Amino acid sequence: MRTEVNINSNMFTWAIARAGYDLSDFAIKFPKIQDWLDQKKKPTVKQLEAFSKKVHLPFGYLFLPEPPKESLPIPFFRTNNGGQHHVSINVYDTILLMQQRQDWLREYLIENDVQPLPFVGKFQHSENYNEIVADIRNTLGLNNEWASSFKTWQEALDHLAQKIEDIGITIIFNGVVENNTSRPISVDECRGFVLVDPIAPFMFINNSDGKAAQLFTIVHELAHIWTGYSAGFDFRQLLPANDPIELLCDKVSAEFLVPAESFVKVWKAKPSIANAARYFKVSEIVIARRALDLGYLTKAEFFAFYNEYSNREFLKKENQGDGGNFYATAKKRIGLSFAAHVNQAVKSGKLLYRDAYKLTSLKGDTYQTFFTKHF
Repeated sequence: MRTEVNINSNMFTWAIARAGYDLSDFAIKFPKIQDWLDQKKKPTVKQLEAFSKKVHLPFGYLFLPEPPKESLPIPFFRTNNGGQHHVSINVYDTILLMQQRQDWLREYLIENDVQPLPFVGKFQHSENYNEIVADIRNTLGLNNEWASSFKTWQEALDHLAQKIEDIGITIIFNGVVENNTSRPISVDECRGFVLVDPIAPFMFINNSDGKAAQLFTIVHELAHIWTGYSAGFDFRQLLPANDPIELLCDKVSAEFLVPAESFVKVWKAKPSIANAARYFKVSEIVIARRALDLGYLTKAEFFAFYNEYSNREFLKKENQGDGGNFYATAKKRIGLSFAAHVNQAVKSGKLLYRDAYKLTSLKGDTYQTFFTKHF
């Protein structure tokens, strides 16, 4: 027997819009929706389950009398429009997932008598970006030109990520929602976000982005942790939003990656983006951005170079293909330090497997294989 359900039609239109669909386009893919909206037919429970999956909505939400008011838990900064509070459902769901992981980890660490991290919010009332840069370097144990000892950009990125995890910050690299490759996170919308917390700070980096941009985002997020402010950002053309904290964190990132004094010497000896990039072991786009900041490139010259560089990077990505190993990718999507805490909690009986599956977005044999490989 078919069990039909009464659902407020406003819930359907809200759920479709929330998922980023145009109603007419959605009706082509899901023809039943028009009859539901016109109240010619009522959906069955099975049909509602299919609908909720299609629009990435928790099933129970459909039974609410009116659409709930959802708010973004952190400011999300746009390069051209300052702070905005609307993001796609893929970004929104990812922020909520990171918050769930953070909430669990904070509680777990407090139970295990872990003390607050001394650097979180240490420079909340400071505008001296040089002091912040010096303190970040000192805390991470890195010198001014630390990246120069690495042969590749990826090696430098991996080294910095490890240093960050070593001091108690969870860093996640992912370009999709959980492990769902059909739900990508657009680089144009979100290069990353940071959830600042004195016990369990979390950084999210969009892994679909180029390595150079990822490094810039990482250091920008470190600056947010040191100043004590959570935020998300898109960094169009690698530029910050017009907000005091964003501008400060941007200066920190630039000085950390390419110290001004060293850059000026190199540039004056040979005013070449490619040459400076080789010297500092950073990407050409970071050098171009630094040359803009220090007055050695005009905005027009920078944007022209940025577009040319972006086209080169796009073609490079197109030719690379997907590839990759799932478990190596999962390590970055979960964060090895976070996974270690989950593993310990499960083994000590403080966390059920079903909850561990939810926290890691892994299940059954996949979960067991992952933890066998890494622990």
